[in-house]
Amino acid sequence: MPNLLIVSNCPSENTILLHNAVVEGCRHPDITEISIRARQPLQASHKDVLWAQGLILGTTENFGYMSGQIKDFFERIYYPCLEKTEGLPVAIFIKGGLDGLGAKNSVERIATGLKWKPIQPTLIMTGSFKPEFIEQCRDLGTLMSAGLESGIF
Repeated sequence: MPNLLIVSNCPSENTILLHNAVVEGCRHPDITEISIRARQPLQASHKDVLWAQGLILGTTENFGYMSGQIKDFFERIYYPCLEKTEGLPVAIFIKGGLDGLGAKNSVERIATGLKWKPIQPTLIMTGSFKPEFIEQCRDLGTLMSAGLESGIF
């Protein structure tokens, strides 16, 4: 059974909704053979990443960069995971206040350094919260879970 780790920063009610939508998508009723572990960035460790066969990262855009909690997560897991998690399928979602590109570039740069493999382009949701953000996050979770379960990723 594949293991899927979700690490997302949830500083607001809206980002909690996005995180919950990702988790809900991962637990789609048609997907039964996957183990899911959801963590806040400060509670996630390199052991969680080493446990996983897939990873979903969620961050807010703060000052044109990833959130400090996601940066802290990367700083703690980078060297223990370097060369041990190459090829790890990863999906990234960003709730941006601006254009989200600074957060996207910073997260993708580190994921590239770890040699993780994106399963799709980074999902960036900007501006005021919209109901379609929920569906996009749910679809992201379903895609990752279904791909892991079927062996595509």
